[in-house]
Amino acid sequence: MPLSPPLSSRTYGDTGTGWVCFFEGAGALRIKKVINNNILCVVDDQGGEMIVTGKGLGFQRKIGERADPSLFEKTYRMEGKAEQRKLRELCAQIPIEHLRLTQDLIEYVKTQITAPLNESLLITLADHISFAIKRKENGVEFTNPLEGAVMSYYPAEYRLGRHCLRVIREELQADLNPSEASFIALHIVNAELNTSMSVMYDITRLIEGALEVVEYFYQRTFDRESLDFNRFVVHLRYFAQRLFQAAPGVSDSYDPDFRDMIVRSCAQHYKCAQCLGEYIKNTYQKEVSDEELIYLTIHLKRINLPRK
Repeated sequence: MPLSPPLSSRTYGDTGTGWVCFFEGAGALRIKKVINNNILCVVDDQGGEMIVTGKGLGFQRKIGERADPSLFEKTYRMEGKAEQRKLRELCAQIPIEHLRLTQDLIEYVKTQITAPLNESLLITLADHISFAIKRKENGVEFTNPLEGAVMSYYPAEYRLGRHCLRVIREELQADLNPSEASFIALHIVNAELNTSMSVMYDITRLIEGALEVVEYFYQRTFDRESLDFNRFVVHLRYFAQRLFQAAPGVSDSYDPDFRDMIVRSCAQHYKCAQCLGEYIKNTYQKEVSDEELIYLTIHLKRINLPRK
């Protein structure tokens, strides 16, 4: 595992989001909590808290003492105080190598996707991976009932989940259930959409149910590898996010003439969109706006265009 560079400057693991930083160049760092012999929670002159690791770093150390930055191997810091507290608690509960490997996995994930990731991903994914390894050791394995949906609707994240499983197997000699790839994928999507995991499951179920309605309406199975289908799924993903998080709709000022033109020229697809609206209303007790129906109609027309 590579070590952090000498502590002479401050650099961020993700300059786009600033969700974890390697803190270098601190003034006086004092010990706030000794987590174990190899992990300390320290604070800087401004009261900023961070987790630092190093061999024997916490051995016979006491709260209030200065910490020697030259002994730090890895440093973790989060912008949110609540997330920093969760990270501190997590470090006391899981092996530090699980946290280190998770950070490496996230760094790889960030090279493969463009969306910014919520800072809590390090905590939630490290916790999940560590618990999955512990369950595996105890002979307990879970399967994800949404695995098929995850593979279809989040293919890029699912591929990343499979990559993570390979790295976990190679680095930690833990051969996790292949279904874990879909769980890891959901954690990644959750960090992309900045939602809770419960909302992430609702979003995935809504997409799955919506596509069942669409395929029943048109009495056909769509090519799930096509670009237009992928665009439709992405639209459903963000549409569902807005729906469950009560976020603003797709447009605050909508052109009624454009709406009427779409309704007239795409009558069949608009009818399907209305069926989706009824499905969502009956299943989730959520109203779908006229603006959302129009955008759904446009995507439905696209996925029904004849292939050349």
